[in-house]
Amino acid sequence: MQNCRITSITLALAATFALAAFTAGAQDYPARSIRIVLPFSPGGGTDLLARLLSKRFYEAWGQTAAVDNRPGAGGNLGAEIVAKSAPDGYTLLMSTASLAVNVTLYQKLPFDARRDLIPITQVASAPLVVTVHPSVPARSVKEFVELAKKTRGGLNFGSNGTGTTSHLAMVMFNHAAHISLTHVPYKGAGAMLTALLSGEVEMGFPAVISVQPHVRSGKLRALAVTTKRKSSALPDVPTLDTIYPGFDIDNWFALFAPAGTSPAIVNRVYAEVVKGLQHAESKAFMVNEGAEPVASSPAEFAAFFAREVEKYARIVKLSGARPDA
Repeated sequence: MQNCRITSITLALAATFALAAFTAGAQDYPARSIRIVLPFSPGGGTDLLARLLSKRFYEAWGQTAAVDNRPGAGGNLGAEIVAKSAPDGYTLLMSTASLAVNVTLYQKLPFDARRDLIPITQVASAPLVVTVHPSVPARSVKEFVELAKKTRGGLNFGSNGTGTTSHLAMVMFNHAAHISLTHVPYKGAGAMLTALLSGEVEMGFPAVISVQPHVRSGKLRALAVTTKRKSSALPDVPTLDTIYPGFDIDNWFALFAPAGTSPAIVNRVYAEVVKGLQHAESKAFMVNEGAEPVASSPAEFAAFFAREVEKYARIVKLSGARPDA
């Protein structure tokens, strides 16, 4: 009986010390520099947003938060680095909707984004834009669909590459509108936009940040945005959801940590993102990028990410897409 009491006391003390160590670790975090792994090349919107957050982290914590660009394998190279890092909060991942797409798009990956990464927060969201070359005689989605149905040989669309959100958005559009547009994949957003501007392809789903100057200059025509809400960058452009209820695809930006990272550290990073998005520089960035701040809680974002994985699994299977060679 006495031994049982001693064991109970020992276990209680161990739990108390563990809780104290856990709390102290979170309070001391970060005690050294942080690495934000970005699985894309420098210069894009995701890169700029990651560097903006790193600046806010430094101002709040007095510790460097360096952005480490690790492009490759459709974003999987950088994600794998974080998934296999120590779960101490010092290696974070800044990624996009591509992470949810890749769960199904790639048949074999050396990590599982759902099991090996913890969602911290969806930082921001930006729509894609249904865009046509001015030579296309359609000024609305309805007119474009009618034109596609009666055009002999059909119309074509350009994407940033097979399996990208710009491609999968079009797969959804084809399915919703009961049309069959011909897919022309390009090596990235820049090449696709060049083809669209030249009239090499009739339409595409570019990101709002890259297309808005060309829409305003009249070089391209915007027919709709792919999110359920209108874009602050193109407020007069309708949403596809008003025509095809439930249509909702965006280019989202989010932070993840390795699985096993303590909830206290995850919440500490999340809280700093919320504060960082209130900064004037952050707000100016959002306006310039045509993005909307989100700052969802870890629980909210975990539920959202799970839904995104399921959504893109259906679209990838519908499209038959495979990673670009």
